[in-house]
Amino acid sequence: MSIVGSYIVPHPPLIIPEIGHGTEKIILETIKSYQKISEEVADLKPDTLIISSPHAPFNYKSFYISSGPTLTGNFGAFHASAISFHEEVDQELVEMIEEIAKKENISLSKGENIPLDHGTMVPLYFINQKKTPFKIVVIGLTNQPYITHYQLGKAIQEAANKLNKRIVYIASGDLSHKLKEDGPYGFIEEGPIYDKRLIEDCKEGAFDQLFNYSKELLEKASPCGHLSFLMMAGALDGYQVTPHFYSYQDVTGVGYGILSYKPNEKDKNREFGKEFNTYSEDPYIDLARKTIKQYVLYHTIYEESEIKNKELLESRAGVFVSIHRKGQLRGCIGTIQPTKPSVALEIIYNAISAASNDFRFYPIAENELNDLEINVDVLETPEPIESIEELDPKKYGIIVSYHQKRGVLLPDLEGIDTVEEQISIARKKGHIEENDPYQIERFIVTRHKEEER
Repeated sequence: MSIVGSYIVPHPPLIIPEIGHGTEKIILETIKSYQKISEEVADLKPDTLIISSPHAPFNYKSFYISSGPTLTGNFGAFHASAISFHEEVDQELVEMIEEIAKKENISLSKGENIPLDHGTMVPLYFINQKKTPFKIVVIGLTNQPYITHYQLGKAIQEAANKLNKRIVYIASGDLSHKLKEDGPYGFIEEGPIYDKRLIEDCKEGAFDQLFNYSKELLEKASPCGHLSFLMMAGALDGYQVTPHFYSYQDVTGVGYGILSYKPNEKDKNREFGKEFNTYSEDPYIDLARKTIKQYVLYHTIYEESEIKNKELLESRAGVFVSIHRKGQLRGCIGTIQPTKPSVALEIIYNAISAASNDFRFYPIAENELNDLEINVDVLETPEPIESIEELDPKKYGIIVSYHQKRGVLLPDLEGIDTVEEQISIARKKGHIEENDPYQIERFIVTRHKEEER
């Protein structure tokens, strides 16, 4: 059955009467919304409740996932230890998620005897009032990129499908913490900007837009739930959803939003993660393609931490990334000498430049992505020549330079058959006159070439 319902919820401890001691009434609208979704969850009769929480154990490189037969916790940290929880873990689902995540190179880690956090217990407080039997799985967040959180959500969906379980997904997370001068964290103008945008996107179920929030905006607005929402979006990947907005409040200086998503039929056109599929067995081309697609679609930079190939990570060299579409050049940017700590980063930044900053072309658009052919040339160190007889346009690329002017031409380009043609084109690219006393260097490349698509 997979995901039968999904919810975005906040987790303010003051919402618990034994903690708020009356102050919870200022967020009565949020309380009423919580009561409504608790009734809905009971009606859905889930086998398992999955809760992603920003306050579960946080690791930089791996996602915490609940371990052990049971999880316990209480609100002792908020002077209400009498409110306690004893929840059974769905160990079968945990093991299946681990198995699928491993295949996707997503790192998970377990911890023994880790108590439930308040980001998990607040939603449980309301949902448990309906006394619906279910098991739980708790998942933490990481410092990994947006897409990794989304991909873990996809792994959760796949695991639920394989086990034929009814899953309700709870994405626990508050919105901006900086909405009021007299709030606990103060005010910054990006706070309400983030909340307004996030609520509008989530009302529409526009999960692809969650990738378009800059890290700078998130750092300034200080929401704690954004990555949790991205993971939930991954769990709903490929589904048409019916969104429902319940409430939004900002009276405490922190944003509390409650929304639900009912999954309908699968829609292949809404599989937002499909554009990250590997198209080439060559890791150089694969990295360039993923980088270009991520940047064009989400305006975010592919993270070096996602790369597993040691050769890309441990070597340094100049790199050119060339993009063609239906046999025509669409962008080409490169570096003659290494400018980054690794070839991987050299590819990432040159691929983005080739796709968006080649002055000869408009930036690549989303509707072009499936038609691109990508080449990656890794350069050996250039060497000066004493005579043009040392050149061969099929074997060597050249650098023609005069003072600060420089023109570069890669080797083995279609239509360039002679040394004279090669020099002339490189010279003109560098705006170097024929009579200028220019110098020539040659270089060899290792070409990673993709066939025309």
